[in-house]
Parts: sequence; C-alpha cells; structure tokens
Amino acid sequence: MIWLIGSGPMSVDYAKVLDGLNKEYTVIGRGQVSADKFSNQTGKRVVTGGLELFIKSGVSVPEAAIISVGVTQLYDTALKLIEIGVKNILVEKPAAVSYQQIEDLCARCDTHNCNIFVAYNRRFLSSVIEAKKRIEEDGGPTSFNFELTEWAHVIGKIHKPVDELKKWFLANSTHVADLAFFLGGKPKELSCFTAGSLEWHPDSSIFAGSGVSNTGALFNYGANWESAGRWSVEILTKEHRYIFRPMEQLQVQKKGQIAINSVEVDVSLDKEYKPGLYKQVKEFLSEDYGNLCSIQEQKKQFKFFEQMAGYTF
Repeated sequence: MIWLIGSGPMSVDYAKVLDGLNKEYTVIGRGQVSADKFSNQTGKRVVTGGLELFIKSGVSVPEAAIISVGVTQLYDTALKLIEIGVKNILVEKPAAVSYQQIEDLCARCDTHNCNIFVAYNRRFLSSVIEAKKRIEEDGGPTSFNFELTEWAHVIGKIHKPVDELKKWFLANSTHVADLAFFLGGKPKELSCFTAGSLEWHPDSSIFAGSGVSNTGALFNYGANWESAGRWSVEILTKEHRYIFRPMEQLQVQKKGQIAINSVEVDVSLDKEYKPGLYKQVKEFLSEDYGNLCSIQEQKKQFKFFEQMAGYTF
C-alpha cells in the first residue's frame, strides 16, 4: 500500500500516475473542500482530518509514501512518516525551507534507516533523458548556463501562504537549478550576487552568479524577476550545445554550425501525465534510484540554493 499525503492539484497528478501504474494507494488530506475537488477529478475517496489523525487510527505502515502538501508543511509531514517507520518517502521539492531542516531529515534518515527522495520531476522529462545520454556520448559537459526568471506579475497574485512566497526561489526556481546541476555537475565553487526586492519576496528579485562544477565545467546563471524572461538551461560539450527552452523540448546546435535543430523524442508519457512525473514515480516505486534526488544530495546543493537566492535569516 502507498500513502499519498495531500489532496491538492499536484496530488491529482500523482493519483493519475499511480492509477496508470496500477498501484493501490490511500489519499490522506485535511480539509473537506480540497478533498471534494480531488474526488471529483479522480473518483478516489480522500481520508480527511490530516495525517496525524489518520496515524492515530491504528493503520498499518505503508510500503511507501508520497508527500504532496504545501511547501511549509513538507518538513513536518516527512518527520511524522519517518517516526512511524515509513522506509521510502518521495517528497515534493524542495523538501524543507531551510538548511537546518534538510540536515535534520538527513540525520533522521540515518537513524531510522529510511530513504527520502526530493521530487524534481524535470529530471525525468523525455528531453532530459535524451540529452543526458548525448552529453555522456560527447564526453561530458564543458560549460553550462541557465536562467531562472519567474513572472513576478503573475506569482504575486496567486493564493499562496506568505511564508512560501518569501522562499519562492527554493519552492519553485530550484526546478531549474537542480536540472542544470543534474546535467552539468554540482557546484564546487560558486560566486553569487543579488539585487532588488519584491513585496512578496523581500530578499531579492535579480540574480547573477558563476562557478565551476564538480565535473570541471564552468557555469553561469541569471534571472530578473522584475523584467522579461523565462526558464532555460543550456549544456555545452566539445561537440554540441544542448538547449532546453522551453524545458520540455530539446534543441541541439552542432559545433561549426549556426542552425539549431529540434530533437524528436517520445513525449507520449509527458503528454498523458504531468511531464516527467510518470517516470519519476515509477523509478521511486521500483526502488531503482539512479536519477532521483536523494535527501543527502539535496543537502549538498541546498546551501548553494540559499546562497543563490540571497536569503537572510
């Protein structure tokens, strides 16, 4: 049995994948309104009242759990699951909102001998899987760059908790940074600069930086949430430039040529389900963890994320 914690829009996407994989699961939510919406969309009943009440009812510990709750509740929910003995947990990104919380989750995993993985589903896009193979065939990355621009004029109007919006770089922009570091290598050295401020994201709104990854590749990044832009990642090898703009599509420029060509990949799963989600959940449940972001890996890159965001505490 699998527990799906949360009954919001993201949980609807997870339910669709679990149904596609023919898995048995129990959905655990808190409020009746979100539960009713979930049931209307999926046909699946939601156990309301929250995780703590559900645990107190004396249920058996599941084989695995997927946490799809609000960003500020991710850490506490993971702790509850660890404490009752759940051994395999997939938690929505970024898993926590501070390095101290990530560090605590790592320590508890060691103590309780369990696995926690952070759900960066863009690692599992068909475009990314194809690019990863080609980059390796080229001999690995030599440099890379990425842009993390968020549309502040849209985000400032969405109904999200204030504490989540204040950590929006962690809650959302790390999708891009994680993918860049997944393909290009984790930072070994990093210099970061921030400027600007938004009412809902007071620490920063303009970002720039550069560094060298553990593969030896040089990289740079930028974002301006007060201007125009979009997410993008570019990985350069000795033979090609691999371009993700938009992220779901792979384009390639060959050395010595001006033309940029689209690469045809099988995107059937990315169209039927939320892009990347099916393959991510399948890998998690099959216990074949090669591409998933472990909580230990997240710990290594989390301080870099906080540094890039310019967060003060």
